Amino acid sequence: MYVIALDLGTSGFRSQLIDLEKQETVKTVITMGHPLPGGNVMDHLDFAITTGADVAHGLMIETVRKLLEKFAVRPEEIARIAVCGNPIQLSLFQNLEIRDLAYAGKNKQAALGVQDVKREARIFPANDIFKDIFEMDNCEIVVPPAIKHEIGADALAMMLETDFINQEEICLVTDYGTNAEMALKIGGRIMTASAAAGPAIEGQGIACGMLAGPGAISDVNFENGYWRLTVLDGTINPVEGPLVEPVSGETIESTGMVPKGITGTGVISTIALALKTGIIEKLPKLPNGRLILGDGIIITEKDVEEVGKAIGAIRAAHMTLMVEAGMKLEDLRYSYMSGATGTYVDAEKARHIGSVPGFSQGIIQFGNTSIGLARKLAIDSSRLEEVTAIAGKIQADHIMMATSETFKDIYVCELSTWQHGMPREMYDQMLQMYGLPAFPKDLGEVYIEKRVKRDIEDVGILGLEIVTDIGIILEAPVKKCILCHECEEECPEDAVVIVEKDGQRFANIDSQHCLGTSCRRCVAICPEQTMDHTILQIKEKSL
Repeated sequence: MYVIALDLGTSGFRSQLIDLEKQETVKTVITMGHPLPGGNVMDHLDFAITTGADVAHGLMIETVRKLLEKFAVRPEEIARIAVCGNPIQLSLFQNLEIRDLAYAGKNKQAALGVQDVKREARIFPANDIFKDIFEMDNCEIVVPPAIKHEIGADALAMMLETDFINQEEICLVTDYGTNAEMALKIGGRIMTASAAAGPAIEGQGIACGMLAGPGAISDVNFENGYWRLTVLDGTINPVEGPLVEPVSGETIESTGMVPKGITGTGVISTIALALKTGIIEKLPKLPNGRLILGDGIIITEKDVEEVGKAIGAIRAAHMTLMVEAGMKLEDLRYSYMSGATGTYVDAEKARHIGSVPGFSQGIIQFGNTSIGLARKLAIDSSRLEEVTAIAGKIQADHIMMATSETFKDIYVCELSTWQHGMPREMYDQMLQMYGLPAFPKDLGEVYIEKRVKRDIEDVGILGLEIVTDIGIILEAPVKKCILCHECEEECPEDAVVIVEKDGQRFANIDSQHCLGTSCRRCVAICPEQTMDHTILQIKEKSL
C-alpha cells in the first residue's frame, strides 16, 4: 500500500508517493504553477468568490487528479492522502466555506451567515472528494488544523518542522512564498502575520523569471571579476553554471548547464551582488537599464522594483511583528527560513538585502515544511492527535498587515528605498517621524546553517517529475464578440484565445497562466464589454 503527501502551495502543488510499509519515498511530482488564475492567495480567493467556489474546487481537484495519475498506481493501492496548505487552499480543496476568509468584517460575515467557521483537523473518506474521478474505497484524507481563523496548517507546519516551537530564545520563522507566513516567539508568546509579497519572491512576475525548477538560476557569486551562476539541475539540485560578465552579457566560461530563467532567489542574489560590487549605485538603476546573465536572461529595472516590493513587504512585516511585540530588536537570536525561496537563497545575501533581518544573530535554512508535515501525517495518521494538541496550546496573536499603521509606515520607507533610492539616513529620519525605533545595523558575522540542499530533500527512487503545463482551460461564451482579438493581444501571458464552435464564440482561458484579478486586461480592452470572468467553466484542453 501507498500513501501520498500533498502540499497545496500558492505558486504550485508538491506531491510525494510513499511506500507505507518501507516508509520510503517512491516518487515526487510537482507543478510549475497553480491551477487558479492569479499569483497570490487573494487572487485565488477573488476568483472563487466571483466565478464560483465550485469552479475553483473543480480546478484544484482536477490538478490533484493529474498529479495522482503521474504516480501510476491503482487507486485501491492508496491508503491515505495527507494535505497541507494555507486556509484558502485547504478550504477550496475540501469545498468548504471561504467567504469568512474574504470578508474580515463581523457585520458582513453575519449578513452572509458565515459566522464561527471551524477549520479543525479532519480525517474523512477520499471518496467524498474523488468519487466521480477515482474509486478510492480504501483511502482516507488527513487535514491538519488551523491554529486560528487566520493561521493555517502551513503556518503550523513551519513552526513544527523547524526549531521554532522548542526554541527558548527569541526567534522568527518565515515560510517564504507569494504569501509569506511568519511567526515571532518570545518566551511563551507567539505572534503571527503574513505578508502579501507577491509572485516576484518566487521568480514569477519577473521578465525572465521562473519557479525553482531545472535550468533556473538560483544564486550568483563573484569570481575573478566575473559572476558565477548557480543553476538547478534536473533533480533541482544547485550545481555550478556559466561564468558571465553581467553588464555586457558575455559568457566567459560554459559548464554544460544552460540556464533557462531565474528564480526569486537568483534575482535576490543578483541585486545583492550588484549592490555589493557597486554595479548598482542607486536603486533601482542598472547599467544601460539591465543586467545580462545569459542568452535571453535579462534583469531589468522594473524587475528590481518588483523584487523590491516583495522584499519590502516581508521586511516591513518582520519589523512590524517585532515593534508590536515591544521587544528590543537586537535581542533577535534566530531566524528560520523555509519554503523553496528560504531553501535556495544565499542567507548572507538575503540578510544584507533585507529579506531576513540582518541583525539576527543566527539564520537556519529548512526545506518545504508544509510537505514535511504532510509526509509525517500520511505515514502515521495517529500523529494528527499530537499535532492538534500542539496547535491547541499555541496562543498566537495575529497581526493583520492590511490594517496595521506600523506596517504601512515601514512599507512606505521600503518602497522609497527600492523605487527612488532613498538613503539609509533618510530612512531612519522617516522612522523617527513615524515614532518608530531605528533599525539596528547588519551584524558583521552571524551563524548560518543550511539543513537541506533542496526544498524537497528526498525525491524518491523514481526521482522527480515536473508537470509544466497543468492543461486546464476555462471557457465562457462571448456573445457580442466581434473577433477583433484585442483581448488576445493584450494578455501579457498569452492565456486568452477566442474560438468558434457550433456557430457560437467562446473565450478560452488557460487557468494556470492567467494573472487573475491583478490583471483583467482582457476585460478592460474589450470594445463590446463581452468578456465576463464570473461565468467561466472548466473545459479540458484538446489533446
